[in-house]
Amino acid sequence: MGGDHRGHQHSRVTAAGPLHVVPAQCKLLATVLFVFAVVSTPREQFWAFGVDAALLITVASYGRVPLPVVGRRLAIEIPFVAFAILLPIVGDGPRVGVVGLHLSAPGLWAAWNIVAKGTLGVAATVILTATTPVPHLLVGLERLRVPRLMVSLMSFMIRYGDVVTGEMQRMKVARQSRGYDPRWLWQARAVGQSAGALFVRSYERGERVYLAMASRGYAGSMPAHDDATSRSGWARCLALPCGAAAVSILAWRLR
Repeated sequence: MGGDHRGHQHSRVTAAGPLHVVPAQCKLLATVLFVFAVVSTPREQFWAFGVDAALLITVASYGRVPLPVVGRRLAIEIPFVAFAILLPIVGDGPRVGVVGLHLSAPGLWAAWNIVAKGTLGVAATVILTATTPVPHLLVGLERLRVPRLMVSLMSFMIRYGDVVTGEMQRMKVARQSRGYDPRWLWQARAVGQSAGALFVRSYERGERVYLAMASRGYAGSMPAHDDATSRSGWARCLALPCGAAAVSILAWRLR
């Protein structure tokens, strides 16, 4: 197949580390369990989130993922942080004074809850993607018994996202070479026509790709991969969610 994952390799840290060789299914499950443990932690126990953050920093250092890289990629959560900042302003309930502002107490708690838990969850995902190539993530999902049809769809979406983006860029260049570059609201018709043409081209390319795959023996699912996971891989990865779960249990007991 013509599509590859070159456009997604930038998300992975290329320097080899201990986490890079751990099977993807171990890291996927550990990340999901860690997020569940963080979400279940009571928001009033500030120390618990500090311990969870220390656990993530330890994992990042162990996996040789530079902390500046993690920090830069946390920018993806900026829209959610902006939403959280508004909650104390527009929220109802009792008001408290903070640096001269009268803010909603429930809104402050809600904002803290979103920012703390969201940041830890995104940071864990960043470490996962920084140490695992996209093809390995797909194989990991398959080994975790995610339906193979769903894994195949995700694989095709990732593989041909760059292809569709490239087609869109070529259409833009073609418009500009003809002296037309719609930028304003009253030029939305041209943008809509371009979107329709892009959809048709993508659909036709998808048909050609499917016919090519069918001629090579494709029967609705990708070839299965051997399922071989070492106990040491599971032990290394499950240490993180187990630690977060212990922190959450202790936080509930001390609440």
